[in-house]
Amino acid sequence: MTTSAAEESGAHPRFAEALSELGLDDLHPRIRRFPDAARTAVEAAEAIGCELSEICKSLIFAADGVPVLVLMDGSSRVDIELVRLALGAEKVTRAKAELVRETTGYAIGGVPPFGHRTRTRVLADRSLLDHDTVWAAAGTPHTVFPMDPKTLIAHAGGTLVDVREQTA
Repeated sequence: MTTSAAEESGAHPRFAEALSELGLDDLHPRIRRFPDAARTAVEAAEAIGCELSEICKSLIFAADGVPVLVLMDGSSRVDIELVRLALGAEKVTRAKAELVRETTGYAIGGVPPFGHRTRTRVLADRSLLDHDTVWAAAGTPHTVFPMDPKTLIAHAGGTLVDVREQTA
């Protein structure tokens, strides 16, 4: 991959490097860049023109103080108790912004599902498999990329779980 391909795509340099390391250079032309930041799943879905559930949120939690990444569809919320049970942890909390950046190398609103600064455990909610394609952040709040969910979860090293909050 050339530097210009990464620059043209608008992907975060660390994420562009991860794509190269994973042999995914062909993804660069498919990365979409927005003029305005899309920090939430709702904003991203509106900018892309897709269903909210087709957004793949990359959320960092702290399980007994250890960072864990949860991949969740954009229309759902994570049930922290189900995450705790899936991990066998005593306590699970939402990670603070500093821990997210320290763990992933990215700011909240732009965390991609892979290509992080450190290796973390990854849980992927089964709801992502309901779609042929999902959209995830490419390292910045201005960029997203499409990928089939099975491939995305595999590249993230994710374990399939059911951690979606059930609505009554």
